[in-house]
Amino acid sequence: MPFPLAVICLFLNTFIPGLGTFISAFTVLCGARSELVSQRGVCCVFWLNVAAAFIQILTAVIMVGWIMSIFWGMDMVILASQYLSSCVYLSI
Repeated sequence: MPFPLAVICLFLNTFIPGLGTFISAFTVLCGARSELVSQRGVCCVFWLNVAAAFIQILTAVIMVGWIMSIFWGMDMVILASQYLSSCVYLSI
């Protein structure tokens, strides 16, 4: 996933639990890179992200989903920054 989109998903997950994760599910269908796509396929990764988003939404009331949503968003940003830095090193 592109770094700016990962930051947007983190922002959305922080204020509306599960929304950023739900949007990230659709980025997989649009060709965003994921380590799981090569192992499980695009459709499986899409449905895993959708399921995670719904779990975050349903459990946000007891704060578990909200915390999970923020960590999920932070993970997206970390993975996107690692991918971005590896691309920068490869192009030098």
